[in-house]
Amino acid sequence: MVRMKSLGTEWVVDVGGCSPAALRDVGLLRRIFAEMVERLSLHVVGSPLFHQFGGEAGVTGIYLLSESHLCFHTFPELASLTLNLYSCRGALAPNFVELLGSSLGEVRVTVTEIARGAQHAEGSG
Repeated sequence: MVRMKSLGTEWVVDVGGCSPAALRDVGLLRRIFAEMVERLSLHVVGSPLFHQFGGEAGVTGIYLLSESHLCFHTFPELASLTLNLYSCRGALAPNFVELLGSSLGEVRVTVTEIARGAQHAEGSG
């Protein structure tokens, strides 16, 4: 029997209905994602990196994690945020609606969960 070895889980999250002002607010986004990291007991390697684009554009951010990564990009012109969390650690079940809270507005959240490494059989070369 071939056993599959998990290489972790990746969550691809699309968030709509966000406040455009919130999606441009680097300070607010730092607080939201720092709280997410803390509540999920993730381990940041180095310092998170954020970039605010000019004018009415959004923000992009990334956390390098010992578990892998957390990154996001905001689209104020579309009232949307996209984020990606990949963790090689098991037993992580993020509730992204709860984690994002109401700070971004009356959001609609769509989550796609992907098991990573399922195609690699344990012990195969």
